[in-house]
Amino acid sequence: MSEVKAFNRWSVEGIAVVDEGLKNYITLEPKIVPKTGARYAGDRFHKSKIFIVERLINKLMQPGHKGKKHTRYSGYCGGKSQTTYDLVEKAFRLVEQKTKENPIKVFVKALENAAPREEIVTIEYGGARYPKAVECAPQRRIDIALRLFVQSSYQKAKDSKKKSYEYLADEIIGAYNNSNSSSAIAKKMELERQADASR
Repeated sequence: MSEVKAFNRWSVEGIAVVDEGLKNYITLEPKIVPKTGARYAGDRFHKSKIFIVERLINKLMQPGHKGKKHTRYSGYCGGKSQTTYDLVEKAFRLVEQKTKENPIKVFVKALENAAPREEIVTIEYGGARYPKAVECAPQRRIDIALRLFVQSSYQKAKDSKKKSYEYLADEIIGAYNNSNSSSAIAKKMELERQADASR
């Protein structure tokens, strides 16, 4: 039986999740066409069982909130799964071209590097509000990292000559190298610094 490859091009053989906390939440079961069509949307926590590349594609279709300006970010693809499928494939081709490595491996490592371990919540005592550091749940860590990749690449592509898939590839490579050129890494560092100060 022939091996199933992501996009019928890249193998996931030998790719391992190093971060123990994320092992059960990054699924590396490849699909030629990573699109389940929201088959499991009603099942709680089922999104963690979906191929991680499909989760990136889904996030590109609905990038999520940023500063209470949701419409500003969701107008790019608006549910067009073929558009986002092509966008991710182009981004992965660019990652492969620039790093000379398997882009799925680069993406998984970038996710591990960009996933924040702590974040801030606000608690209220007698009318006064205080920030408090809390540990970030594993599934939420992945969600935040994906959201930061997508929102950053869309934001940079706005009014730019470069395409959004080029910025997405740059984000993934920056996070893979743990570089501050990646907005996801910079945001993670800021979050963890704030959490450290709020202990």
